[in-house]
Amino acid sequence: MRTYNEKISIYHGMVSTIATNLASNYFPIFAISILGATNYQVGLISSLPPLVALIVTIPAAMLLNRLQQQKKTVALNVLGARAVFLMLITVVFIPADYQAWVFLLLIALMNVPGTISTIGWQTLISGMVGEDRRGAFFSDRNRLLTIVGMITMLVIGMVMKKHTNNDAAYQLLFLFAFVFGLLETFFLLKHKEEVHEVAEVVDKKSYMDWSIFNNHNYKWFLIAALCFNFTWQMAWGLFNIYNVRYAQATILWISIFSVANQLVQIFSFPLWKRWAEQKSNAWVLVWVAIGMATAPFMTVVSTNLYYLTFVQMTSGFFVSGTTLLLFNLLLEKSPKEQRTYCITSYNVLLSFIAFIAPQIGIWLLETTNITTAMNISSLLRFLSAGVFYIMYLKSRVPGTIRGQIE
Repeated sequence: MRTYNEKISIYHGMVSTIATNLASNYFPIFAISILGATNYQVGLISSLPPLVALIVTIPAAMLLNRLQQQKKTVALNVLGARAVFLMLITVVFIPADYQAWVFLLLIALMNVPGTISTIGWQTLISGMVGEDRRGAFFSDRNRLLTIVGMITMLVIGMVMKKHTNNDAAYQLLFLFAFVFGLLETFFLLKHKEEVHEVAEVVDKKSYMDWSIFNNHNYKWFLIAALCFNFTWQMAWGLFNIYNVRYAQATILWISIFSVANQLVQIFSFPLWKRWAEQKSNAWVLVWVAIGMATAPFMTVVSTNLYYLTFVQMTSGFFVSGTTLLLFNLLLEKSPKEQRTYCITSYNVLLSFIAFIAPQIGIWLLETTNITTAMNISSLLRFLSAGVFYIMYLKSRVPGTIRGQIE
């Protein structure tokens, strides 16, 4: 039996997924097909959000830590982020030379409230779902949200299949994304949150608890997770460019790619949950990283759209493991009494990695070629699996006992 907050969290996640799929998933093809964006600008679509997060995360955490209740602040920031979708509708009306840059500026603007809401939601949900229920709940939640996302992308693809170069089609997507953003705000406000005394949330003289970096388990989690995220996100811009410029994928095919990816995720979430319960999150993430290493290499083998759909299916199997296990491992390795500081630190460092990684991927593309850039990404992803394996070994040796109690 699910608790009230678990049910509301699932409803919130569903409308949030629809809002994201209606807009954000089509940013790259909109930028290339409608705005005439360069490779560098396409790379910035992936890099700008984490750059904004890097700047905003610490002030956001300081704000959230001083609130007796966080859900209203989180909900208002979600509304602010979704309101930018309305502004995106107007981009096509400005002079063509400035359209791509204004589009990127709005993406950056959107991620100011977006970062605040993300940090707030992570802290909020971690306090609402008990540790004993966390693995099962997030597995079920992710699976349900993936089903919703898959259906959304399939419908969009079928309706918009002949409108890849139609300005109005994207404007309609952005409008509907805003409407579902309103529902997202509504369900966030429906959560039942305990009231905390400000003094219990944070010491007003303390902006950061640096002792978290003395914790052996958390420290090694940071090292492994950041290495993996760097290699993972380095190829994001490359995938977008390859699919649209090289494979000539339309809105329909971009939707099919997402549906294929998400369909496999639906069935694989329970598998990753069961394997993690049997072997541990850390051990299973070694195999997730190895699997993720195959995607860039396999992608550049062919521009055949049916083949690329198959690659998306194989990728979806490992993406579901990444989505489920990384967040669970973050909560597992973060000391409960310092969890907010741990989540904040992780997000700041992750934002830095997520900003530079896609730019390095684009730099590799510009200095070599798409095949070489993708193959290098695959090699680095494979090496990140080794870092996860070292983390796994470090968490098992007797010397970690001291680190666990620090």
